[in-house]
Amino acid sequence: MPLVRIDVPTGTTADHRARIAEVVYRALVDVAGAPEHDRFVVVSEHAAENLLIDPHYFVDRTDRALIVQITLNGGRTLEIKKALYRAIADGLHDAVALRTEDVMISLVEVPKENWSFGGGVAQYAE
Repeated sequence: MPLVRIDVPTGTTADHRARIAEVVYRALVDVAGAPEHDRFVVVSEHAAENLLIDPHYFVDRTDRALIVQITLNGGRTLEIKKALYRAIADGLHDAVALRTEDVMISLVEVPKENWSFGGGVAQYAE
């Protein structure tokens, strides 16, 4: 059910891109309750002029800053969302030595019927 888009600076290695995607996926499964194997992740690299992240809004960021946008079913509690943010930021710090301040996360909540996983079928529609 989650669709994850991760925007990283140009020069992020293939290994780091894979590790970043894995950290986000594991946090979604382990913290937010996403189903195993429900892995739909797009990682895109952007030159500095195309990845415009303010270096000082709320926290100070470096040129390694990235954006994680997660589209998912609505309904999770504030506590779960906060735990998800923490798990992703801490996980990225541990996996690729990224400062937690360099991790921006946005959740986009949608109703369950807004998904089709193929075949022209709304698999979650009730």
